[in-house]
Amino acid sequence: MSRVLLVDNEASILSVLSTLLKSEGYEVLSVREGEKAVTLIKTERFDLMIFDIRMTPIDGMELLKITRSEQPETSVIMLTAYGSIETAIEAMKLGAFDYVTKPFKVDELLITVHRALDYRQALTENVNLKAELKTKYRLENIVAESQSMKNVCEMIERVAPTDTTVLIYGESGTGKELVAKAFHMYSHRKNGKFLAVNCAALPEPLLESEMFGHMKGAFTGASCNKKGLFEAAEGGTIFLDEIGAMPLSIQSKLLRVLQEREIRRVGGTENINVNARILTATNTNLEQAIKSGTFREDLYYRISVIPVTIDPLRERQEDIIPLAQHIIRQELGPNREMPRLDMEVREILQKYTWPGNVRELENAMKHAIAFTSGSVITRTVLPMKILSAIGETQDSSDTEDGIAHFRNKSLKVFLVQKEKEYMEAVIEAVGGDKEKAAQALKISLATLYRKLPKEVKPEESVPPDAD
Repeated sequence: MSRVLLVDNEASILSVLSTLLKSEGYEVLSVREGEKAVTLIKTERFDLMIFDIRMTPIDGMELLKITRSEQPETSVIMLTAYGSIETAIEAMKLGAFDYVTKPFKVDELLITVHRALDYRQALTENVNLKAELKTKYRLENIVAESQSMKNVCEMIERVAPTDTTVLIYGESGTGKELVAKAFHMYSHRKNGKFLAVNCAALPEPLLESEMFGHMKGAFTGASCNKKGLFEAAEGGTIFLDEIGAMPLSIQSKLLRVLQEREIRRVGGTENINVNARILTATNTNLEQAIKSGTFREDLYYRISVIPVTIDPLRERQEDIIPLAQHIIRQELGPNREMPRLDMEVREILQKYTWPGNVRELENAMKHAIAFTSGSVITRTVLPMKILSAIGETQDSSDTEDGIAHFRNKSLKVFLVQKEKEYMEAVIEAVGGDKEKAAQALKISLATLYRKLPKEVKPEESVPPDAD
């Protein structure tokens, strides 16, 4: 049973809150005097504390500071009866979990209490990290040999079971959406939908409609009612990528969703309750955006309860080779022989700075696979951009070797080889039944037999197409 400490000068507020929380099954202790609250904070343990900001002689801000010192793992919710929220935001900067304005709505307060207790449990539980990972360094396709990525994986397992909002920081191409999907897959919402929207990719009217939906006739082209992502993601997760690019007008509506758990469609008049966890990501400095007036400070503190940072690939050298091997295996599938990276290629991959991060590494490995004819990936099949960037194309003999490699592999020969590999994969998929394979490939059985036996070599001529 969770223990809750209530501190407010107003006896009526304490009575209402105490009755409400006890009805939810919590053990509640309520006090009106700040001095007594300080004694309790220093001598007893609580899972959650709720303080009124404006109290005398000891106010809620002072109690918050004492709590952070004495019981740093305890969640704190602040109550404020004032229209201005600057003080509440300052409280969140000092470590408060959230704030609720008076007069509060019962549902809003209970949702905040549940989230705060879930967050507290996630941080204090001795979570046993899953041992049955696909490999020693992989969590739902996240390669984590470096300590920073292991920290990200541990954070996912600790925080995913809660509904706490998460803000993922990282340069473009570092895999922010992959991390967001992992948060979803390890949560109790994993059977619900995971819906993502790039806030930088859509103009303001379209983004608003995409997120909140619209009513028929709300604007030109709105020929019918349409659900937005928040409604469509009911019981699941919505991922707002590049949230720093979200227009201010939509930021205010998102803040309302976080506070009230309800949306209003564009052109609509009714509020619609929604139940979707919100994950966000950015590659920009939101604190700087706050200073420049392009991002709301109150929204920032709502979405960044749990900040997660993904380091750029150049700062986690340990991940580069395992990532490259993982990408190759994903590209080839489980049944094809996987070519190995020779030592020179490994050195080149680790020497390159990867400005495009994991996305650029993925493109490089796909390029290498396309041009590799043997069981070893060599430097000659790496993208020229990578070789040039690290000064690996200055030797004329190296350049000639690379040209020779491509001269021995015409486009027609390459296509015939890939055709043969695809036919073999289809045959394997249907259990070796060549007749079924021919049907799947939409060719005759005779054509299949005619194409399969040929072992095409670079120096051989290629017969004319049979079909």
